[in-house]
Amino acid sequence: MGFFSKIVFWTKSVVAITLLSWCAMYGVLVSIVFSLIGKKHLAQWSTARCFYGVMGFVLGIKIVVSNSDRLNDLPAIFVSNHQSELDILMLGKTFPPGCTVTAKKQLKYVPFLGWFMSLSGTLFLDRSNREKAIKVLNDSLASMKREKRAIWVFPEGTRSYSTKLELSPFKKGAFHLAQQGKIQIIPVIVSNTSSIYHPKTGVFNRGTINIKVLEPISTQNLKKEDVGDLCDRVHKLMNDELKQIGYSKATVDTTLPADVVAYKSLRRSEEQQPLTLESHEDELADSDRASIHSDGTVTTNPEPTERSSLLKEVN
Repeated sequence: MGFFSKIVFWTKSVVAITLLSWCAMYGVLVSIVFSLIGKKHLAQWSTARCFYGVMGFVLGIKIVVSNSDRLNDLPAIFVSNHQSELDILMLGKTFPPGCTVTAKKQLKYVPFLGWFMSLSGTLFLDRSNREKAIKVLNDSLASMKREKRAIWVFPEGTRSYSTKLELSPFKKGAFHLAQQGKIQIIPVIVSNTSSIYHPKTGVFNRGTINIKVLEPISTQNLKKEDVGDLCDRVHKLMNDELKQIGYSKATVDTTLPADVVAYKSLRRSEEQQPLTLESHEDELADSDRASIHSDGTVTTNPEPTERSSLLKEVN
């Protein structure tokens, strides 16, 4: 990462953290107000919209959702891929009224954000104690079905920060919950966001994130022994869809992780010759990242004078 790129990345990171803190403070106030008027279930939805409205505008990140009507088919358990801090923006765009999230219990103690999450009814899970985590989820079942609410779960368990078009293995908690409560599962797949934000390589771009809401999956006739197969089936379905939806589209002159450039090179080679991914394996192996220049060309580092352009434009 060059000096200027570092400045840009850290400046945007500070801005994002500041905005997140402001939105979390708003969430604390909204949670208190909604609790007083008996509308506590709307606190997370309202704050999520604030997150996306403010942070998306300032950071220049747009989210496009396909099949958004399925988000209102409640009650439901939403399962989505878990990538990075940008998941907050994704939730802000997709979160339906009456939905709540699950989170690791450590977040409860984070100033402002943790306070908001506690006041708004977040389900905090102790990942070191499976029995306690399942009990928290089971306790939410009755009210969720009765009031037609939803839970948003990240079955990967933790942020992946992956630059590849593949999901981490799923934990089965959400699928056990769906089977026990006979509640439908709605998979939500988000395009790989490492082209927009990837802290390990200093990427923080403006751009567009694509989200696709898949068809609901019924659990009405499933037995306990079917949970493993259900988990595997949903994982495969979402993994295949991720490969189709691909990477988020960056719209500024900056750098991208090498995996993103390799993918775009491969897609380009399928559309026109003579560009092929194999012809650039050595170049990609020598570099952790590649640069997109103002004229649309992409080159790998650190020897740009000895390496030809991988792409004429990033689609």
